[in-house]
Amino acid sequence: RAKADPIDYRIGLLGEHPRQVALLKKLKEVSGWGKAKPGRHQGVAIHESFGSLVGEVVEITLKGKQLTLHKLTAVVDCGNVVNSDTVKAQIMGGSLMGLSAALGEAVTFKDGKVVQGNFDTYPILRFSQAPAVEVHILESGAAMGGVGEPGTPPAAPALANAIARASGKRLYTLPLDLASLES
Repeated sequence: RAKADPIDYRIGLLGEHPRQVALLKKLKEVSGWGKAKPGRHQGVAIHESFGSLVGEVVEITLKGKQLTLHKLTAVVDCGNVVNSDTVKAQIMGGSLMGLSAALGEAVTFKDGKVVQGNFDTYPILRFSQAPAVEVHILESGAAMGGVGEPGTPPAAPALANAIARASGKRLYTLPLDLASLES
């Protein structure tokens, strides 16, 4: 609605928060923001919890209700880092978990019973559906934060923002109902 670049708009709103601004600038740089291939669309979201900041850009193709996840780029500022491989693995796993929840994870009931009795009936993101994930660490010198959970929350809104850019329609409930895009 602001008719502004989504990352630049957030930077303008967060001017008094240097860690968030630095995170968004790094995310814009490493994600190739605004430089997606023709037909691809990007969405962005940031999140703060457990003393850490995470920003994610999701790049997709959307044809009708057929969604392809191409890439998720994450930048994490968790303060001082002891083991960068652990940080990257935690953010990668969390972001994929967030995408999975956004795209279909749901427990439903029929006749008072749970329909999804095991993973064969529970719609979790499969390897063949997962995007390439790239994680960048931004060391700010802040106190050490957590990395177990902060990668999960920004994935769904980043994906929803990419879908909105691709379709012109906003989806507000999880899991995201891609079938509603055709109506």
